[in-house]
Amino acid sequence: MTREQHSVLASEAPEALRAPGSGGPAPRAALPARARLYAWLRRRRRWLVPLLVALLLTQMAVAMVTTAVRQTPTIDEPVYVATATDYLREHRVRYNAEHPPLGKLVIMAGVAVADPHYDASFHGDQGEVGRHLLYESGNDPWRLMLWARLPVIALTLLFGLVVHAFAREVAGRAGGLAALALYAFCPDVIAHGSLATLDVPAAGFVLTSAWLVWRARRRPRLYLPLAGAALGAALATKMSALPAVPVLMLLAAVSVYPRERAARRTAVARTLIAAAVVALVALAVVWAAYLAVDPRLRFAPAGPVPVVHGLRGRLTDLLPFPHAYRAGMLMQFSMEDYPWQGYLFGRLYTGSLWYYLPAALLVKTPLGMLALWAAGAVAVVRMRRPRPAAPYILVPPAVLLAAAMTGSRDFGTRYAVFVPMFLAVGAGSLLLVRRRWAALAAGALVLFVAVSSVRAFPYYLPYSNEAFGGPAKTHLRLHDSNVDWGQDLGRLADRLRDRYRGERVWLVYKGAAPPSYYGIHAADPRRVPPDEVHGVLVVSDSSVAKARGKLAQLIRGSRAIDDVGHSITIYRR
Repeated sequence: MTREQHSVLASEAPEALRAPGSGGPAPRAALPARARLYAWLRRRRRWLVPLLVALLLTQMAVAMVTTAVRQTPTIDEPVYVATATDYLREHRVRYNAEHPPLGKLVIMAGVAVADPHYDASFHGDQGEVGRHLLYESGNDPWRLMLWARLPVIALTLLFGLVVHAFAREVAGRAGGLAALALYAFCPDVIAHGSLATLDVPAAGFVLTSAWLVWRARRRPRLYLPLAGAALGAALATKMSALPAVPVLMLLAAVSVYPRERAARRTAVARTLIAAAVVALVALAVVWAAYLAVDPRLRFAPAGPVPVVHGLRGRLTDLLPFPHAYRAGMLMQFSMEDYPWQGYLFGRLYTGSLWYYLPAALLVKTPLGMLALWAAGAVAVVRMRRPRPAAPYILVPPAVLLAAAMTGSRDFGTRYAVFVPMFLAVGAGSLLLVRRRWAALAAGALVLFVAVSSVRAFPYYLPYSNEAFGGPAKTHLRLHDSNVDWGQDLGRLADRLRDRYRGERVWLVYKGAAPPSYYGIHAADPRRVPPDEVHGVLVVSDSSVAKARGKLAQLIRGSRAIDDVGHSITIYRR
């Protein structure tokens, strides 16, 4: 260390680091242990923060890759993987038109490495095409699914850097690390970030857009187009991001609104230009995603496009999106009109409950994370330093959550996975409270979150917090992608082979994969009289939750003896 560096360190050190009666540093032996630790941290802080970021993201990567390796395809994944393969080989928008192509183009990067055999002449709906690709075309589904999931895993890790950067700019180094820790240990983000699905990519792009709009306060010419590109990426991944468009346009206008009174004559023009830049760039990205699939923009959907009458249909026709995008919107409207079944706290119902998503988040979010979200939101609003960022952190998730709560599909917290991303950024602001108890409480709560998350490994999909009994009890309160999305068929095959070899197996499985491929030879107990069902009865927990009639009778007359991955229950009958 040079003399100049030593003098700077001494001038920045607290009084406890200086020798009594002098301006120089105290002898090393005379310093208390706490002061020596403080000095050691200050000398190494340049590499300590990057090291902690790397460690947090590494543990997240290990958790996601391990989960991806062990899980069989969930219900939606074969559709997305088959569509990505069709993009790669046929360059057409044909399957899964209800979702825009960008997320599947991300998945396509992994599919291209796997290089699966693809039969373009096979006829069937998108689900049948996915099963044919994975199980009937000579491909290894374990290898293909892993490669399809890896690009989404990589994207999820990059969004972790966005969370850290956003929170660090708002709340400093400690706040950035706390936010990243909440993100990296969030069970929902790990669960869905390790799948070849679209929920985490869409939410992460919205978060990235909000962060870039925040940065546009100082350099609008650079960051506004980038914010528009990130927003366009979200729109080109899932249409559920559409409610974020007016919010981010408004925030872009706020970012460029002049602080100086003399410059406010041009305020209206500047704000309108900022909002227009974000919207136009986003629109261009959506068009670019479709052009990347097919430069001629052909659209030949595998299924019929529904006709939607009324205001929704007329407004959809006026939107400046590609024809395939507008057709996908009509498909989404049609699905919203379908009477889906939901399950919440033991109640099976038809339709939707407006409070379903908040209730599901309460169950599936670690308790320490819930406390930090609440405290962080208060800190963002009440404290001077983070207050300017409050609209950027709190308004987008609030609007997106309100829009999602009006949906008809009560299938899981994946529809609100943007909430833990944004509120992790807000939670970092708690570290700005200048009280010793605040830092200690935040550290303890982050540790509590980490322990709760690690204890769930590798069963992140059925996670619930300790107040609701943990992952083993989630199926008593929620269903579908909250618990059982078909991910444990491979584990079930291993369990039956290890513990129940040679026994008669009856199976009610909720998933996309064929059980016979994994060596499970079972009959459907609902197709024979109940008196003929004896032996091992295996039922997916989502089917247990919705059991009525003969299946409910069979379950009542059986004894639960085992469970697989907290998503499938094995009974003895």
